[in-house]
Amino acid sequence: MFNTFLDVKPEVAEAVRAGGPVVALESTIISHGMPYPQNVETALRVEETIRAHGAVPATIAVIGGRLKAGLTADEIEYFGKKGRAIAKASRRDLALLCARGEDGATTVTTTMIIAHMAGIKIFATGGIGGVHRGAETTMDISADLEELSKTPVMVICAGAKSILDLGLTLEYLETKGVPVLGYQTDELPAFYTRRSGFGVDYRVDSPEELAAALKTQEAMGLGGGMLVTNPIPEEYSMPPEIINAAIDQAIAESKAQGIKGKETTPFLLARVAEITGGDSLESNIRLVLNNAALAAETAAVYSRLN
Repeated sequence: MFNTFLDVKPEVAEAVRAGGPVVALESTIISHGMPYPQNVETALRVEETIRAHGAVPATIAVIGGRLKAGLTADEIEYFGKKGRAIAKASRRDLALLCARGEDGATTVTTTMIIAHMAGIKIFATGGIGGVHRGAETTMDISADLEELSKTPVMVICAGAKSILDLGLTLEYLETKGVPVLGYQTDELPAFYTRRSGFGVDYRVDSPEELAAALKTQEAMGLGGGMLVTNPIPEEYSMPPEIINAAIDQAIAESKAQGIKGKETTPFLLARVAEITGGDSLESNIRLVLNNAALAAETAAVYSRLN
């Protein structure tokens, strides 16, 4: 059933075989998203949140050249301690990492790929990558957008990261035929803040609607993923003027330091956290927990539809 390079945690494999609710989680947030030990504590809290809402968590990573769908607590600890020494793994990296027997922290792209291999339909993350500001000259566009167009996994996030060009990110998704759904909102959330000024394709107000949309897209054989944008809870939302000023400063610093490619997003998120005195990091944690809860509830409904 499973790819020969894939190891599925027994609990996850059993849930998939039984048609039970499973939620995939990425590992870049552990290795690159925040410092140790907060990264490990957050990863375990996210898994606990998924269990509390009726689903099985499957944190995804590459360890020793093996694609892992579901990590043990010890493996999460290992990732947290090793941190940024672990390579960020996008689609282009998987074959070489497996051939060399190396570790890789999965991004949205690779988490979708491995989740699909393992038969997992729903994935919770913080925010997706997208079209970076200035991409008309740099061509810096996240592979997440291309993966959403072809891999049939529902991704539940807090919108595109606000360090991006949100308008161009939506245009790219539209061109690729990816439905962008706003959970209880008509407006695209912007990661740290609930509003961006850009509209979503459709508003969806319940896990039942989300599960039905996913089931119908599969039944129609349309292929590709679905993007669900779930606003950060109001009490943790940051004022747009504060977060935007921090982002502008971080982007200016990244350009001055010549930071490019896969190092851009980790640098910007870390720098924004520093500039905001840690407020953005707390917001990041809260929005991930919020997305995990919605993903678990949606997975539970989806499993009943089967």
